[in-house]
Amino acid sequence: MKKVIVALLLLIAFNANVFAQEETTEPEKKFSLSGSIDAYYRVNFDAPNDENAIAPGSSFANLPGFALGMANVVASYEGAKVGFVADLVFGPRGEDAIFNSSALRPGGSSNIVNQLYAYWNVSESVKLTFGNFNTFLGYEVISPTANFNYSTSYLFSYGPFSHTGLKADFTLSDDFSMMVAVMNPTDATEYNPTGNYAFGAQLGYKGQFLNFLTDDGAYEIDYTGGFDITDKFYLGVNAAIYDNDDYGFAGFALYPQLATSDSFTIGFRAEYFDQDYSEDFDAIGTGMDSSVFAATLTGSYSIENFTIKPELRLDSASDDAFIDTDLMPKKSMSSFVLAAIYAF
Repeated sequence: MKKVIVALLLLIAFNANVFAQEETTEPEKKFSLSGSIDAYYRVNFDAPNDENAIAPGSSFANLPGFALGMANVVASYEGAKVGFVADLVFGPRGEDAIFNSSALRPGGSSNIVNQLYAYWNVSESVKLTFGNFNTFLGYEVISPTANFNYSTSYLFSYGPFSHTGLKADFTLSDDFSMMVAVMNPTDATEYNPTGNYAFGAQLGYKGQFLNFLTDDGAYEIDYTGGFDITDKFYLGVNAAIYDNDDYGFAGFALYPQLATSDSFTIGFRAEYFDQDYSEDFDAIGTGMDSSVFAATLTGSYSIENFTIKPELRLDSASDDAFIDTDLMPKKSMSSFVLAAIYAF
C-alpha cells in the first residue's frame, strides 16, 4: 500500500509539473481591435472643381473639396494554432474598395466587409486561410495606412482588389515562400455567381514577389518588391501585365522614398500605364488604345499615430483623357491633395 501511495503521489506530482509547463509554454491568446480613419482635401489646378470636377482615372481620393476617405475597423484573434480577421470599412473609400458586393446582392450587409477570414497554422511552415482576403497582387493596398502615397496607381486600380476562397502559404526556407489559392471570380467576394473559379500563385524571395492569377481565360502576371538602398532611402518596384479577349494592360511603377527625419519622409511615384482597348473596356477613359504617365510627389509627416500627407500629382495621357476649366478635352491634368490619417 505504501508503494502504491508513493507511486500515486509521484504520478500526481509529475502530471502537475507537466500541466504547469504546458501553462507556461502555451502561447498567449490575443484579441485586438485596430483600424484607421482618413479624410482629405482635393483641388485641380487646371481642371474643373465644381459639378464638372474630374480626377485621375485611378481609385480613391477622387472627390473634390473637403472629402471623406473611410473608417476602417479591424477585429482579430490570434491563437496558438487558429485565428480570424474581421475587417470592416465605412465611407466612400470603403465603398469603392468593395464595389462588387452591392452589385452582386443589392441591399446585402456585406457591403461593409473588406476582409473576413479564418486561418489555421497547420505547422510552422504551412498556413491555410479561408474566406475573403485582400489581393496578393500589386505594391499598393486598400488601407491608406499601408500606402506611402495617398492617391493610388493605375496598376493597383485596374488589378483585383479582393478574393474569396482558400489559400495555402508555405514557408520553404528563411528566404523562400510560396502561396497557392483557389478563389471565386475576381472581386466576387460574397459568393460565386458564375460557377467558374480563379487560381492564384505567388513565389517570394527575400521580400521580392512574383504573382500569377488566372480567371476565366484572363491572366495577370505581377512583380512586387523593394530594396533598402541605405538606412534612409528605399526603392519600391511594381510591374504587371494583364490580358483577356477584350482588354489588356501593362505598366511599371517606381517608388523612391527618403526619410529626412524620424517624423518626415518624402516619396515619389513614377508610373507608366498602357492599355490595349476594345469597345467594351476602357481603363483610362479615352475610348481608344492609350497610355498615361503619372508622377506623384508625396510628403509624410507623423505625430504619434497621426499622419499628414500633402501630395502633388501630374497625369499625362497620350490622348485626350481629361478636360480643362472650359470643359475642352486635353491630354494632362495636375492636382493637389492634403490627407489626414489616424491609425489606432
